[in-house]
Amino acid sequence: MPMFILLWTDAALFLLLAGVLCYAWRVRRSPNLRASWARVARDVPAMCAAVVLAAFASVALLDSIHYRPVLPPAADAPAGAPRAYAPIVKSALDAVLEYTTLQRAEKTYSAPLATRQFTKETLQGDGPPVRDFPRLRFGGAHLGDDQDGWARDVSMRLACGLAGGAALALAGGLVLLAGLSRRDGWRGAWTRLRTGDTAMPWRAMWLTFAILCLLAGAVAGLSSGYHVLGTDRTGNDVLWQALKSIRTALIIGSLTTLAMLPPALVFGIAAGYFKGRVDDVIQYIYTTLTSIPGVLLVAACVLMMQVYIDNNPGQFPTSAERADLRLFLLCAILGLTGWAGLCRLLRAEALKLRELEYVQAARAFGVSHTRIMLRHLLPNVMHIVLITAVLEFSGLVLYEAVLSYLGIGVDPTMNSFGSMIDMARLEMSRDPMIWWNLLTAFVFMVALVLSANLFADAVRDAFDPRSRRFRAGRPGRGLPGAPVAALPAQGVTAPASAATGAPR
Repeated sequence: MPMFILLWTDAALFLLLAGVLCYAWRVRRSPNLRASWARVARDVPAMCAAVVLAAFASVALLDSIHYRPVLPPAADAPAGAPRAYAPIVKSALDAVLEYTTLQRAEKTYSAPLATRQFTKETLQGDGPPVRDFPRLRFGGAHLGDDQDGWARDVSMRLACGLAGGAALALAGGLVLLAGLSRRDGWRGAWTRLRTGDTAMPWRAMWLTFAILCLLAGAVAGLSSGYHVLGTDRTGNDVLWQALKSIRTALIIGSLTTLAMLPPALVFGIAAGYFKGRVDDVIQYIYTTLTSIPGVLLVAACVLMMQVYIDNNPGQFPTSAERADLRLFLLCAILGLTGWAGLCRLLRAEALKLRELEYVQAARAFGVSHTRIMLRHLLPNVMHIVLITAVLEFSGLVLYEAVLSYLGIGVDPTMNSFGSMIDMARLEMSRDPMIWWNLLTAFVFMVALVLSANLFADAVRDAFDPRSRRFRAGRPGRGLPGAPVAALPAQGVTAPASAATGAPR
């Protein structure tokens, strides 16, 4: 049995998943929250984006199950000797991709689906040395000397991969039909799914799922014998680096948002509720904090953190644990230096809520300040917190790329989109140009950030009372031109809010 290792970010990510499940249970029991999330579920772009985000999250969760494999026993080891474990840390994603070319490193650059190295070398043969492109050790190695069969082999592997992806998409469609057939039967479920006459946009979601299955199948088929997106300067597969970078991006976006919530909630609600000197002190704190250039403040904190890690190497048995601690502390630093924007929004909302009748009545009956803030103010500002959290996510993913490009981001041994962009900055000036490293990071980042933005827009429209719009009603679903009912977001009442948190 391998030795399973729970890293700091692994524990935080699984706790976050447990928190999301608890929140889903609470939404199920709250009519107001259920109605607000139902509006999100009816938004077609948001639900298609949710399918893409679920695929990214699945990869990140697989990459968060870490272990150290068992080393084979030595030939002269006595019976009953304790097991020895490898010094490297692997993940479940590495185990899934173990039998593909994604983890087989070449010597240096190679183009996508290539069988030869991208750069020339001096090759020694029977005759005099010649300058040529050497064959790759793994990419296309099964072809041997039959280079003319490359196109046929690629086409066959691509067709097999697409067939597998289509089968998986069809299986998903059958499961969806089985779920919809409970009410109308198979014929009615097929009619509703084909015409799109469902409460949720299941047809669009299934089409998105089918496209993802076809892409995954094509990549799986091609990666069985080739480097689909080429290799980088050190010979590592570019697609493998992009898949490993998904976890880093999701952790930066989610844990940083969680780290900024406690100070923003405490200071924002306290400043708006107490006003006076408390408000003045808190305003002075976050005004001073926002006056310091953010990159310089983060750089100073990261450098101090790195000095501690370098001076205490004995606390980190493996390089993966050291890199993970740096990532965890980077999230904490970004959160503790970026809470001022949300604090301003919560202060403005608390200033308004404290003047409402039910808060005044609670104060008149002698309810404590802590109870008023927890029972009356906090539930009615949670929609601002939710909107800001989903809007901040995409900005933090991009911010990590900037920090890693500047050299103050994640550990150099950890895969991230910023590290890929940093390594590719000199490759674009080569002749011929090496473009696949930068393009891969760009495509993955655009897919992740665009999906997060589309989902965040739907959440903002559903939870921000100011975004309620007049929409033409469908036949049989109300009068034409009737306004959409504005349901409270949470708590006893849901006053209008100016929750428009801008990403970094």
